Amino acid sequence: MKRPFEQAVTEHGAVVLRVCRAVLGPSEADDAWSETFLSALRAWPDLPDDANVRAWLVTIAHRKAVDVARAGARRPFPVAEVPDSTAPRGDQPEEALRDGDLWRAVAALPEKQRLCVAYHHVAGLPHPEVARIVGGTPAAARRAAADGIARLRSTYAPQGRVSAHV
Repeated sequence: MKRPFEQAVTEHGAVVLRVCRAVLGPSEADDAWSETFLSALRAWPDLPDDANVRAWLVTIAHRKAVDVARAGARRPFPVAEVPDSTAPRGDQPEEALRDGDLWRAVAALPEKQRLCVAYHHVAGLPHPEVARIVGGTPAAARRAAADGIARLRSTYAPQGRVSAHV
C-alpha cells in the first residue's frame, strides 16, 4: 500500500531542496522545489507501490531545476544604460538575409543538415544543445553541421562566398 503523499514530502523534502539548490543556487531553489512537489502530487496516484520515491522525486527535481534555469536565462535583466540597438549591426533583419542565393542553398540542404547548420553556425548554439533540439547525439549534430557546410561549399562556394560560419 502506498503511503500518503504528505509523508513523502516530509521524508524527502530536504533532499529535493538540496538538489534544487545544487542546480540553481539558493535564490531560485524554492520555486523549483514547489514545482517538483506540484508535479509529483499530480503523478502520485499513478506511481507504482514499489517505486523508489526518493529517486523519483530527485529526478523530477532535477528536471524542474533545469526548467527554472532555462526560464531564468530568457528573462530580461536590468542594465544601467539602454543601448540604441539591441543587436549588432550585422544582425539587423534587413541585413540578415542580404544574400538570397545563400539562404536558398541553405534551404535546399537535407532537413537535419539544415537545422544543424542553422542552430550551430547561424544561432551559435553548441553541438550538445543542437542535439537536444533536433534529436541524436552531439557527435551526430556536429557531423550533420559539418556535412551541411561541406555541401554548401560545393554548391554555393564556386563564387567563393561560404565561410566556416554561415
